[in-house]
Amino acid sequence: MNPNDLLAPRLPYADENAPEVAALADRIRAERGGRLPNLYRMLLHSPALAQGWLGFLTAVRQQSSLDPALRELAILRVAILNRSQPEYDAHVTFALKVGLSQDKIDALPHWTGATAFDERARAALALADAMTLDVQVSDEAVAEVVARFGEQQATELIITIAAYNMTTRFLEVLQIDQEAGRQVPSAG
Repeated sequence: MNPNDLLAPRLPYADENAPEVAALADRIRAERGGRLPNLYRMLLHSPALAQGWLGFLTAVRQQSSLDPALRELAILRVAILNRSQPEYDAHVTFALKVGLSQDKIDALPHWTGATAFDERARAALALADAMTLDVQVSDEAVAEVVARFGEQQATELIITIAAYNMTTRFLEVLQIDQEAGRQVPSAG
């Protein structure tokens, strides 16, 4: 169980109907399937940053040349390592929609000993681990990712992992409520 499951958010959610944010809240709903996720309800405290966040994360998820399943593997690994239930839950749904198997999702907590992942996925997961746990990444790890993905996709993978470290940390610091019931597995 995530310790934040029983805690209230550290700030109240912004008033999504306030005149200064209503149009942005509507835009977020339009881009997020008619919903205003709790993450954005909190971000609306700073409309300019909420708008920038929306644009940036939309580009990361929808305008990258990365294979969507590999992208979601990396995002899910970051969510597991940072114990972020809201992000894990949201991205299990996205991962399944882009064709990632439940078996691979289930293998993520202990991926280093799993046979479910090919060499590209293993390089992406190793990078997610290094960036999330160590911050300083070895030359060898970066070279492996560049060799397997090329410069553009390596850059996009690094940005994706960094973006979801930012997202999970924002969610966890403010104890933003979970919106569904999947629990984050413990990392191996």
